[in-house]
Amino acid sequence: MTSVDKPTTQNQEQGGDADAQAKAVTEAALFEAFGGVRGMVETVLPGLLFVTIFTINKDLHISAIAALTVSVLLVAVRLVRRDTVKHAFSGVFGVAFGVVFAMMTGNAKDFYLPGMLYTLGLAVAYIVTTIAGVPLVGLILGPVFKENLSWRTRNPGRKKAYAKASWAWGLILLAKCAILFPLYWWADTEQLGWVLVALKIPPFLLAVYLTWLFLAKAPPPIDVFAEMEAEERAEKEREASAARREQ
Repeated sequence: MTSVDKPTTQNQEQGGDADAQAKAVTEAALFEAFGGVRGMVETVLPGLLFVTIFTINKDLHISAIAALTVSVLLVAVRLVRRDTVKHAFSGVFGVAFGVVFAMMTGNAKDFYLPGMLYTLGLAVAYIVTTIAGVPLVGLILGPVFKENLSWRTRNPGRKKAYAKASWAWGLILLAKCAILFPLYWWADTEQLGWVLVALKIPPFLLAVYLTWLFLAKAPPPIDVFAEMEAEERAEKEREASAARREQ
């Protein structure tokens, strides 16, 4: 190996910096897509408030109203701060459906049923879309990484990473459902509620970590927006060149 072929310390440092930057970008994109720490708090707080109040006084109406009120307040805070409200709004809808179910049946456990059914449907969606060749994680993160669907045909390594991540999400959520649905039938409201609260964050963090791990090792995304901008600039230059020749 010649001195030219041998990797230099500078090249190694540049490669390490590039890898670190790619991992940081991936981490930031995941936090943006899945809500980050604040999104996790907004997901956990209404259910935690519901089960806490119900454990103390066994009053379905007060517990449900408190959970819905805090969900609305979380959205209001985001609106005042002009932050992204999609995660908070999804929380409000989830709590609202839970309140409606519980009020209609009079069974406090039904407050959790819509969220459990949503988790099951999401798990199935991750698995089915992966089998179909369009893994859901790729559909979610493609716009975040400015690659849209370019990974499907132009970036097979990245498509493989999205497929692995989608399998991880699907199997983790199915495992969560395998714990919660038997408890829905056999446990009381307090037991189900505390287990559900306990299972909000750890499975989510595991899925996000595995997604980050798979994508950090995958090829970088293809920035289709940058490509379109470059094509537009090239087209304008060709038009300007043609106009100059005509003169």
